[in-house]
Amino acid sequence: MAHLYRGELHRMKLWRERLDQTTNWAVVVIAALLTWAFSSPENPHYIILVGIATLTVFLIIESRRYRGYDIWRTRVRTIQENVWAYGLDPEGGLTDEHWREHLGDDYRTPTVKITAEEAIAHRLRRVYLPLFAVLLVAWLIRVTAFSAEPWLTTAMIGMVPGPVVVAAVGLFYAAALTVAFRPRTWHAKGELRAEDLRKRR
Repeated sequence: MAHLYRGELHRMKLWRERLDQTTNWAVVVIAALLTWAFSSPENPHYIILVGIATLTVFLIIESRRYRGYDIWRTRVRTIQENVWAYGLDPEGGLTDEHWREHLGDDYRTPTVKITAEEAIAHRLRRVYLPLFAVLLVAWLIRVTAFSAEPWLTTAMIGMVPGPVVVAAVGLFYAAALTVAFRPRTWHAKGELRAEDLRKRR
């Protein structure tokens, strides 16, 4: 069981590193786009909107990796809760009386435990909402501070009117906030979603 736990912990660590790599690439690409967008008043503002689209692609990739990471983390947490915790404190009982059966089924037929939407919500809350917020603020500054024209006119992209562009950006951010914060039952096992520093003190 010790070797099994160590192996699952190693697999979880590798998938955690894959998540971090995606985040690092997202930050680097966004930093490069913002640097170019503000390097000259002649550069188009819509390059920041391209950055939002690029960040969305990174979010989708990372959410898929997160679903894979959750498979290994679920196994690790199952062993921690029902083997190590029980061994250290038998009076606490078992978290899952049928954990052997459930873990055996998972080894026979590995399956993802969370939906794509929940994975996206986790990554939005943890990393991507602040990045999207930075891009939104940068875009608003770019369309208002670099031109004497009204900002709805400046927001125009080619033949697409400014109000249409602003409405599309607003709808995108509204959808992102809805996915991130709508009420739901979380299925990710062992995810830290709240912190109580005074607990057990």
